[in-house]
Amino acid sequence: MDFKLAGTKKGITALQADIKIPGLPLRIVMEAVQQATDAKSDIMNIMCSTIRQPRASKKDNWPISEKLTVPAHKRLRFIGLGGYNIKKLMADTGVQLSQIDEENYTVFAPNHTAWEEAKEVIENLLSEEKDPVLEFGAIYTAKIVEIRETGVMVTLYPNMQPALVHNSQLDQRKINHPSSIGLDVGMEITLKYFGRDPVNGRMRLSRKVLQSINTSVVQNLGDK
Repeated sequence: MDFKLAGTKKGITALQADIKIPGLPLRIVMEAVQQATDAKSDIMNIMCSTIRQPRASKKDNWPISEKLTVPAHKRLRFIGLGGYNIKKLMADTGVQLSQIDEENYTVFAPNHTAWEEAKEVIENLLSEEKDPVLEFGAIYTAKIVEIRETGVMVTLYPNMQPALVHNSQLDQRKINHPSSIGLDVGMEITLKYFGRDPVNGRMRLSRKVLQSINTSVVQNLGDK
């Protein structure tokens, strides 16, 4: 019989046995558990006499594992187009990122230096200092930076990640292309802000809803 036992000072955490015969007497099993428990205690005593608790100070060459939370509305900026930002981060610093769920990641760095480099890049990607707080239901002036088949890409303030306004939200009439209502790159349009999509974090903007209401109160963030 090949018998293994693992545990702590408080008890047994795991057992494993390879048995080549149909069964074993209970006496043999009890003796094996008792001998393994005694051996475990001896090993634990040797370990404790060498180091009783984890070291308070960490060495620079120790690997580091940390949990990172990325809000939904920052996910696109953090990941980058086609995962470019994450791929570059891993290539430049040597860290590994593993996604746990929609908002949480595990960051593994081979050493302290790699972690500090990665931490600086991550903080820059997630920085909020250039993002003004948008008010739900408010009306803003937006600049068209790209025309697409499905709608227009706009920015509400400098250095903003362009957001898509779909064709269905550009006009009360059904349109197949933004150019059909005279929209072009560089033009400014007024949009109403409806928060962010809870799934992908993208802005929800509409021009259509403003065509039947008073739009006199418009906020312009272009100079902020």
